Amino acid sequence: MFDRYQAGEQAILVHVDFPDEGSREDLQEFEMLVSSSGVTALDVITGKRNTPHSKYFVGSGKVEEIAEAVKLHNANVVLFNHSLSPSQEKNVEAVCECRVVDRTTLILDIFAQRARTHEGKLQVELAQLRHISTRLIRGWTHLERQKGGIGMRGPGETQLETDRRLLRERMNSIQKRLDKVEKQRQQGRRSRTRAELPTVSLVGYTNAGKSTLFNTITQADVYAADQLFATLDPTLRRIDVEDVGRVILADTVGFIRHLPHDLVAAFKATLTETREAQLLLHVVDISDERRQENMEQVEDVLTEIDAGDVPQLLICNKIDNLNDIAPRIDRDENGVPIRVWLSARANQGIELLYKALAERLGIQIVQHTLRIPPSAGKLRGEFYQLNCITKETYDEQGNCILAVKLPEKEWNRIAKTETLEHFIEH
Repeated sequence: MFDRYQAGEQAILVHVDFPDEGSREDLQEFEMLVSSSGVTALDVITGKRNTPHSKYFVGSGKVEEIAEAVKLHNANVVLFNHSLSPSQEKNVEAVCECRVVDRTTLILDIFAQRARTHEGKLQVELAQLRHISTRLIRGWTHLERQKGGIGMRGPGETQLETDRRLLRERMNSIQKRLDKVEKQRQQGRRSRTRAELPTVSLVGYTNAGKSTLFNTITQADVYAADQLFATLDPTLRRIDVEDVGRVILADTVGFIRHLPHDLVAAFKATLTETREAQLLLHVVDISDERRQENMEQVEDVLTEIDAGDVPQLLICNKIDNLNDIAPRIDRDENGVPIRVWLSARANQGIELLYKALAERLGIQIVQHTLRIPPSAGKLRGEFYQLNCITKETYDEQGNCILAVKLPEKEWNRIAKTETLEHFIEH
């Protein structure tokens, strides 16, 4: 159904430099995308233009050069580092006599390879269907065919209309299933809200080291690799932060410049974890020369998914790739942490991240001394579960004297079921 190619194909890459910043793409990043998709790049054709050519995207001379490279290297696909219109793809294919895939389709293909969960696969399929629906005309040479036969006579339906209708039906079916998954997610979020568990979401440019940081903090085994879009499906884990208590940490898909709108739309449910978080950890590969551009791209996507106003803590990751940079916390004029310098891979500065998290989540801490009689042993067990007991002694009557230090929200939660005032030592 999809215009997907198998990994391991031989490709000619095409990259055009435009003076307009909004149209410009990064060649090095494109080569990483191609490598991540499992395709072998045989040659790179580059050129400069002020605006795209309406027929071929590149000039007519350049398209001949691409066709010659295809024949010379015996390539079977041409990959453009740009988004092409359906007619441009078709026209270049006619000259090169092989398939042409643009940047958007390539990213969708990588996402299709990476999706692991049922929800992730549905979201990728929906994005692919949205993308392919604008390109249906490419694949069909039999549009004049009408449905015929007994019981099927009449005006009929062209093959293209049939395909469009089937696509719409499939897209509606997937959307309904995703809506169902989203309702289940909302229930999970509601239960976390009832338990008053704050959510912290990792965001950042693809390959910034989010999953490595996630694994280091949570001791999880989320797939992490030095390639683009290693993480696709969101992962949630619970961590314990001193003076805060339990916190939900979410690892999310990495962003990229000019992320296809079909993908942003399809992944909005997944990115709700980001939108509804109390704090975003914006992970940046500080050793990347394009870090400033990458940060701006992340901000653009956050704005697009309505998460632009969520408070952020900047994580300057991969300091082990730089000389003479030690882990540290940078603060603003009010002493509030705004940046943490660390290396997730080398496990440097993680304790500083925990410290900054405790401060930024701004949790009110309460301290009390409680006298708990033997009959209220269940209450003592609850405080032990929260790991908030700083001192424990017993008096002559066998009462347990507990000194506790815990977040106010946890104290209030217990207070809803127990009359804690009776136990407080004044």
